[in-house]
Amino acid sequence: MFAVVETGGKQYTVQVGDTLKVEKLNAEVGDVLKLDKVLLVGREVGTLIGQPIVKGALVEVHVLAQELGDKVLVFKKRRRKDSKTLKGHRQHFTLLKVQAITV
Repeated sequence: MFAVVETGGKQYTVQVGDTLKVEKLNAEVGDVLKLDKVLLVGREVGTLIGQPIVKGALVEVHVLAQELGDKVLVFKKRRRKDSKTLKGHRQHFTLLKVQAITV
């Protein structure tokens, strides 16, 4: 069984046991969250497609970590002007592990 969930404005395909990186959620490490924006549930018998979400479907996830992503460097150079800037950014993310998919 798999599901397509939406969180942080992005869609993720998940199965039980998967780990995924999503945009930062307000939760502590060790918390259990229920994602209710389930757009699609694929089963052996058939597929449930939401209009826009599947009613009564939940994906239960366990928060593994709150971390920072890799540093992204933004370098701007203006030719012949002896002018340049360098900035860095590290995006916050939450690491989740899928525990269960219920319909």
